[in-house]
Amino acid sequence: MTQPTAVPTPAPPGRRTTPPRRPWWRRPWIAPLALFGLAFVAYVLPPYLALDPGQARLPVRDDLAWHYPLLVTHIFGGALLTLIVPLQVWPWLRRRHPSVHRWSGRAYVLLGVPLVGVPSLVIAPLSSLGPDARISNILWAVLWLTCTVLGFLAARRRDLARHREWMLRSFVLLYGIALNRVVLVLLALIMLPWLDSGFGGDTEAMILSVAVSSSYLSWVLPLIAVEWWLKRRAPRRRRTAPH
Repeated sequence: MTQPTAVPTPAPPGRRTTPPRRPWWRRPWIAPLALFGLAFVAYVLPPYLALDPGQARLPVRDDLAWHYPLLVTHIFGGALLTLIVPLQVWPWLRRRHPSVHRWSGRAYVLLGVPLVGVPSLVIAPLSSLGPDARISNILWAVLWLTCTVLGFLAARRRDLARHREWMLRSFVLLYGIALNRVVLVLLALIMLPWLDSGFGGDTEAMILSVAVSSSYLSWVLPLIAVEWWLKRRAPRRRRTAPH
């Protein structure tokens, strides 16, 4: 005689079924993201620690007394935000220590807007790479400020879904600054075979050319990628949302 098979009881209507949470070590992208941020900060900060304009990696306008202070403010603030981002996107920390998530998020916005976004918007037209790079810098500053402020306002309204979407865009734009160094090297290596035929052997001209391209690609491509990811997740969120 066969035993009756148990029939699983369906979940009550209106109750959302949540997938099992993965442990923190099952998020393999957190550690590389944090290490990448630390490496970028260790690379970018040293020339500016002495507050000596002569050691700056970027050209400083001597005729504008405020250029170097704003540049240093932008770099120091950007370094701080770069270290905050891994705390914001780590799901385990958000669940286990929500106060750390909240306070680091407030620091990201309330320090980032005056120390990173506004100085970037002011010094963007002063780029030594020419008008194309200036347009890229201005677009970046406007988009970063917009995404960051909209994400903050969504959190104030308790619209957490929109908050996360806007802040992800803000984080991707911020890390585009660090990614710019990587993209620049890759583009230079790609263009190296055409150094003589395309640039007459002028290495500086080649670097200038790829630097302009890198100033766009380093934030446009990641922003497109995160938009694709958000669109891909949207149907999944609708399926798991309570009715």
